Amino acid sequence: MKVRLQLPPKLVPVFTGPAMYRGAYGGRGSAKTRSFATMAAVRGYQCAEANQTGVIVCAREFVNSLADSSFSEVAEAIQSTPWLDRVYEVGKEYIRTRDGRINFAFAGLRHNIDSIKSKSRIRLLWVDEAERVSETAWQKADNTVREEGAEVWATWNPERKNSATHKRFRENPPPQSKIIELNWRDNPWFPSTLNVKRLADLENRPDQYDHLWEGGFITVVEGAYYAKQLAEAKAQDRITFVPRDPLARVYAFFDIGGTGARADAVSIWIAQFIGAKINVLDHYTAQGQPLATHVEWLRERKYGSALIYLPHDGEQGDKVHATSYESALRDAGFDVLVIPNQGLGAARARIETARRVFNRVHFNAATTEAGRESLGWYHEKRSDDVRNVGLGPDHDWSSHDADSFGLMCIVYDEPPGKRPDRQPYSGRRRSGGGSGSWESA
Repeated sequence: MKVRLQLPPKLVPVFTGPAMYRGAYGGRGSAKTRSFATMAAVRGYQCAEANQTGVIVCAREFVNSLADSSFSEVAEAIQSTPWLDRVYEVGKEYIRTRDGRINFAFAGLRHNIDSIKSKSRIRLLWVDEAERVSETAWQKADNTVREEGAEVWATWNPERKNSATHKRFRENPPPQSKIIELNWRDNPWFPSTLNVKRLADLENRPDQYDHLWEGGFITVVEGAYYAKQLAEAKAQDRITFVPRDPLARVYAFFDIGGTGARADAVSIWIAQFIGAKINVLDHYTAQGQPLATHVEWLRERKYGSALIYLPHDGEQGDKVHATSYESALRDAGFDVLVIPNQGLGAARARIETARRVFNRVHFNAATTEAGRESLGWYHEKRSDDVRNVGLGPDHDWSSHDADSFGLMCIVYDEPPGKRPDRQPYSGRRRSGGGSGSWESA
């Protein structure tokens, strides 16, 4: 029998040909859950036609009732497809082929999978909302699927890079697997009502948009300073391959840390200013390492001729490392400029300037991911849930990358003709004019 199925074109290769594992991950509106529900019913039909008996297991990490399961998705997929509706009986609490060979079971991996395994042969295990499934649950579930030709499917909206599902199916996918990313733009039937909600999230909840709709990890928190700007950069293809211009000067923008396990991290952004664009080529961060480690990274990445900009942190006047960093970097052969003290409003000035010029920033995707994650997390510290008073930027793991990024934007935004107090040093000696004065040797 030949039948027609409506699937997003991107999913067709996933269900074409043999495989032990099939899956799709991504954001809302992609039709991945409905498509996999439909194909689970098709799989049950194929097994019944081959005179096989057994069970199609639709699972999640925890299922306490049918309301917590994929029952309604499978039932609606069957009832909206006339030929499948003729194959299956759909009751209030059961789904089975009319010949009785194949039954659907809806289970929680954590507590129910062993009982299902003991009762029937599992022909297919489909795990929906798989992001939060633990590695222990995956190991138990995978080992229950033993029948010849049986398969494991997974659908999920990614949240964390260190989740068991990400590591198992994306970072190190098993043999004979067909797994793809599927988002709203891959759904040819994406409804206009959902698009209204998508655009509203993009405008009003940019800190959640990438995760909700584009299949991105949760990398931002509510109120993140640069959430909207990062979403716009992705939508405008400004996070892509950015080549180095061999004729343009390379700049390295530092946020200064120290040595030792509890020291602040050192952050470096590498950029070129090409016309009106800020081309961000690279990013680096390290905690507790000596300056020699940072210099070695610059040289290994062929940034030995970079002009280095160092901050003079006006908000923490008792923590002035610029002199030692400055002299050490000059001794290492780098040209160095120190940005003058910007006063107590330095952090706010960096944020506002970065927001204003962000539309000119182009990120090299492969080498700036960790830095962009920091920018997406950098947020306002609040007093409490009741008063919700803003206390300025939260000084956490993301703030060092955000500070050096802000320094880059301040330097870019400097009015023409204005120069820092100190000139680049390259084979010069100090004149008698006091601190900050240099003359040619």
